[in-house]
Amino acid sequence: MSTERLDDLKKSGDYIQSLERGLQVIQAFSQEHQALTVSQVSKITGLSRPTARRMLLTLEHLGFAESSNGMFTLTARTLSLGYAYLSSNNKWSIAHSFMRDFVNKTGESCSISILDGTDIIYVARVSTKRIMSINIDVGSRLPAYATSMGHVLLAYLPKAELEKYLDTIKFEKFTEKTIVDKKGLLTTLQKVREQNWGGVDQQLEEGLSSIAVPLYDATGKVFAAFNCSVHAGRVSREILNNEFLPLLQDNAEKISQAMAITNNSKYV
Repeated sequence: MSTERLDDLKKSGDYIQSLERGLQVIQAFSQEHQALTVSQVSKITGLSRPTARRMLLTLEHLGFAESSNGMFTLTARTLSLGYAYLSSNNKWSIAHSFMRDFVNKTGESCSISILDGTDIIYVARVSTKRIMSINIDVGSRLPAYATSMGHVLLAYLPKAELEKYLDTIKFEKFTEKTIVDKKGLLTTLQKVREQNWGGVDQQLEEGLSSIAVPLYDATGKVFAAFNCSVHAGRVSREILNNEFLPLLQDNAEKISQAMAITNNSKYV
C-alpha cells in the first residue's frame, strides 16, 4: 500500500491501530531476538512500555506468546499466521515445477522472493542437499540492498517508492564487498535495469554468490524475483552468467506466463 493510501486509511474510521501494534510486537521477534523483555520490545517497536506490555500479555493470553522470568517468546501457534497465507495463496506452487527443472539441470538451489519493507521475504524455494551457512526457507527475510533478488526488486520500483526505501534503509557492512551507500546502490540498480538481471558476489556472506531475474505479471509489472545462489568456490561467475543465467531467464519467463494464465482464468 502506498504512503498516501495508508495515510488516508489512518485518517478514516476503518483503521485499527491496536492491530497494527500487535503485529509490530510479533515482528519484533527474530532469529537474533528469540526472547525479549517488555523493555526490549518497547525499544524495537517504538511503542511505549505500558503498550508493549499489554500487547505481550494479550498475545500470551491468546496462545501466541509465553513468558518465563520476565522474558517473552513466541509459541508455535504463530506459525498459523504464515500457514494461513500459504494455504490461501497457492500461486507460488505454480512455480515449483519450473524451479525443480532449474535445480535438476544445475544442481543448485533456487528461490522466489518479494519485497517487504526494506527486506526481501522468501515465498518459494527448491533446495538441493548442499549445506549453506545461511539457513533459508519460505518466510526467511534478508536485507534487499545486499541480495541479488533485492537488487532486482528495488530496480523496478516506482521512483517515489525507491526514494522512500533509500530514506528508510540502514546499511550494514556484512563483508568487504557489501554496498553501504546510496550512490553505490543506485549505480547498481541502474545496471540491473539496463541488463534486466542482477548479481551479487559475496555481499551478504563470504563465499556466497547469486544471480536473479524479474518475474512479470500480465501487465508487465515486476512482482517478484527469481534467483540462484551458489558457493563462489564451487561455481564461478562465468558459469553463473553464461550457463545458469539463460536457464534462470527461460524458467522465469515460463513462471511469469503460467501465473498470468492462472490469474486471468480466475476472472473468466
